[in-house]
Amino acid sequence: MELSREHTEALLSALDEQLASRGERFELVVIGGSALIALRLVARTATKDVDVVALRTERGLEQAKPLPPTLVAARDKVARDFEVSEGWLNADPADLLRWGLPDGFVDRLTPRRYGDHLVVHFAARLDQIHFKLYAAADQQGGRHEDDLRALDPTEDELVLAARWTRTQDPSEGFLLMLRAKLADLGVVDADLGA
Repeated sequence: MELSREHTEALLSALDEQLASRGERFELVVIGGSALIALRLVARTATKDVDVVALRTERGLEQAKPLPPTLVAARDKVARDFEVSEGWLNADPADLLRWGLPDGFVDRLTPRRYGDHLVVHFAARLDQIHFKLYAAADQQGGRHEDDLRALDPTEDELVLAARWTRTQDPSEGFLLMLRAKLADLGVVDADLGA
């Protein structure tokens, strides 16, 4: 099921209510299609899920995988109430945190409150270029490439993003796929570092 911007907003507001009923508070750091749509960075109108890359606490960004049990219980109640998949909110991209997010990532986050118990920090355009280039090179196109093209990155932004992707996957095989994707995007012979 595809989630529109309005549907996603309703799910997140309901999640806040469920967290309130449990006396819990969370700050989620979200990337991907739902962040692109929430910040109106692309014309795309729907996404399949809300991708949590990290939890934000007073100590900084923390691992979101697995999602905390109270958050899972609240998410699952919202899924039942709205008749959507429990995967509507997931931590699938949380492994990105292990290898390091782009420099300055936290400073560029855009927070949105969904009540007193839920804050969602959406990734900025530059960081989305990083994530979308990584996914487009790794998966060879699809929606990630469409999103990347819609973000209309400059050559400098693509080179910066490409250097970051090498921290996520330093293999020679990925480097070949990355260079091919960059060439598709008009960037040839870029210095991608070690």
